[in-house]
Amino acid sequence: MADPVPIFKRVLLKLSGEALGGADGRGVEVTALRAVADEVLSIKGLGLSIGIVVGGGNLIRGAKIGDEGIVRVAADQMGMLGTVINSIALQSIMESKGCQTRVMSAADMPKFAEPYIRRRALRHLDKGRVVIMAAGTGNPYFSTDTAAALRAVEIGAEVLLKGTKVDGVYDSDPMVNKGAVKHRELTYEQVLSRKLGVMDATAVSLCMENRMPIIVFNLTRPGTLRRVVEGEPMGTIVKE
Repeated sequence: MADPVPIFKRVLLKLSGEALGGADGRGVEVTALRAVADEVLSIKGLGLSIGIVVGGGNLIRGAKIGDEGIVRVAADQMGMLGTVINSIALQSIMESKGCQTRVMSAADMPKFAEPYIRRRALRHLDKGRVVIMAAGTGNPYFSTDTAAALRAVEIGAEVLLKGTKVDGVYDSDPMVNKGAVKHRELTYEQVLSRKLGVMDATAVSLCMENRMPIIVFNLTRPGTLRRVVEGEPMGTIVKE
């Protein structure tokens, strides 16, 4: 029997900052970084072109501290810096495993990362490098979910893969409600009208306008990412 082949050629992987933290999703945990790197390398070995957008919630949540007294613009800028820290950490681990990686930042900081320029990002991807896109969109009031949707469209990804700690989208919080029902497939309109929280409304709307499918899956289960790109019906898919 022939080995499975990927159904995508280029993907955008959205990672929450919590995925890089410890058991409580806080800080930067090397064990978690290695686990994520191994998952990415497992699909890169299939010949995929991979872009990554990382959140910063393990270090700081701009919206939350903005509600607590810090000016929202400043709070969001702090959150962007958190994503840069995470991106540099992930790059270091991936390169220690022999994977050529570039960090590109939407905020200018040439001593730490290349500036995000779409054409340059495409060249890196065409050369087989994993491109980690940091600092969100570079603007306050926009989440890293929205940044992921934007970058997915810009680099010509065929799908936006959102790695989480749950195995899809449920009708209620499965951590609280043991009877929560998992959705195998949803439309963009259903996600928006039911406020299911797959991604924020701006991100979902951008994906809908550009017909960018979203697959939500459990990244913490080894091998799941590879099974997703090989076409197995894992997690929840959001599409037209």
